[in-house]
Amino acid sequence: MRIINLFFFSFVFLCTHFAQAIAAAPSPEQTQHTMKTASQFMLEKVSYRGGFVWSYLPDFSRQWGELEARRSMIWMQPPGTASVGHLFLDAYHATGDAFYYVAAEKVAGAIIYAQHPSGGWNYVADFAGETALKEWYATIGKNAWRLEEFQHYYGNATFDDVGTAEAAKFLLRLYSEKRDSKYRPALDKAIHFILASQYPIGGWPQRFPLMYDHPYKDHADYSSFITFNDDVAAENIDFLLMCYQILGEARVREPVIRAMNSFLVTQMGQPQPGWALQYTPELVPAGARSYEPKSLHTPTTAENIQQLIKFYRMTGETKFLARIPEALAWLESLTLPIKPEYEGRSHPSFIELDTNKALFTHRRGANVSNGEYYVDYTPGNMLAHYKSASTIDLAKLRAAYEQVLRLTPKEVTVNSPLKAMTNIALPKYFTLGKVSVSDLNFRAQKIPETKNLTEQAAALIGALNQQGYWPTPLYYTTNPYKGVAPITKATNEYAATMVGDEWDTSPFPVDDPVMGISTGAYIKNMGVLIQYLQQQSAQ
Repeated sequence: MRIINLFFFSFVFLCTHFAQAIAAAPSPEQTQHTMKTASQFMLEKVSYRGGFVWSYLPDFSRQWGELEARRSMIWMQPPGTASVGHLFLDAYHATGDAFYYVAAEKVAGAIIYAQHPSGGWNYVADFAGETALKEWYATIGKNAWRLEEFQHYYGNATFDDVGTAEAAKFLLRLYSEKRDSKYRPALDKAIHFILASQYPIGGWPQRFPLMYDHPYKDHADYSSFITFNDDVAAENIDFLLMCYQILGEARVREPVIRAMNSFLVTQMGQPQPGWALQYTPELVPAGARSYEPKSLHTPTTAENIQQLIKFYRMTGETKFLARIPEALAWLESLTLPIKPEYEGRSHPSFIELDTNKALFTHRRGANVSNGEYYVDYTPGNMLAHYKSASTIDLAKLRAAYEQVLRLTPKEVTVNSPLKAMTNIALPKYFTLGKVSVSDLNFRAQKIPETKNLTEQAAALIGALNQQGYWPTPLYYTTNPYKGVAPITKATNEYAATMVGDEWDTSPFPVDDPVMGISTGAYIKNMGVLIQYLQQQSAQ
């Protein structure tokens, strides 16, 4: 579920096409023609009523979001439906072509359809209706061994994996483009959802409205817990700040401040001044999925340090910096030795409360019928999909902290949305150079052979096929659902694999990938071409 931020140089693998790259710099007309051809294909052939999943076979016989999807389904997690909407607005700004604005409106129609009555969004929606979606959860979702968040149909909305934040930001962006009143009701519902779901202490649950309907009887309902995992709080703060600076929504200012303060009250005291992935409403660290034990979490601690620095830059209040040094020292004390069992990673991810011992998660079994996750103190044989060790750049964190210490009070709040006397415009582009994704297929794509923007643009123009898309290797696939998994004796055969046996519907890598259609690759490639147009216009 970890949301991964990919930078400008990682896009669709073009090695087989690069030799055919156009020698001369592509003209703006060539570039825009390629962009529009690819976009027409995505909108007219790939999308389902304006919505998207992550990847498709060319004949659309199978398609995938985080799991295999039905043709009538659309995905909200990036790089899904709202991410394409952002890209269309980016292309509209880059070209001035009204086609892209109309395309963004079609995406908005799908997003509004998928909006939960409460105002948020689930990971996925199905135009075939809730009965069909429940059946998908009871079959494909329920049998995805490692994706426990899909094994139960809650019927509410989620903040997990940026789905709600991405959709809400897109609606805000589309509304602010022309102030078209038809988008204001859905936007207002999204704002209300985020405000209504906030706990008094300032944090947010993972899912809302609260259902207390967790399927595992030996675990508490973690979906109701105050959640930092996958940037839940950070993304909600970001969206509310956008509403404050673009719409002048004064009502969101206090919730933003309360949310920032929640980072302070959830930091543990000495001798473990870190943060957990989630907390009970009583602010007690708690576990979540079977492989997320009750513990403190070093990656979350590093991310929250970065957030505190950001809050200081917005407010100038030194309380946000006060306890950073002890958090950094705690992380420093947990640095791992260089050993094979840690796979080159610098820190244990999970730290046991009180003892400060590293916890490691493992699994045994083959599928949801006989599989289980367990926790011990033994490193090695880490899960393929959720490592118990992480890489944390302590030097970078220290440098960021020391940098803000050198700023004057006036300098530190420059361009702060909380301090600005006038409204601050939204960025012109949202998808250039950075695509936040959970998509394993997109993350597995190879880097290009060149960083030269002209050569990249030429290669992309040459690589678009006659159908109008960029053929992309699909490095991950899933087993088709084949019924209830048999109960057999649990073994360690699948302890370190991405998937269990043939009954497990979780995604797994393949040695011989098929060529398909990737939404993430489309977004990234379009971003490269937009950057190339910017470069050309600047010359």
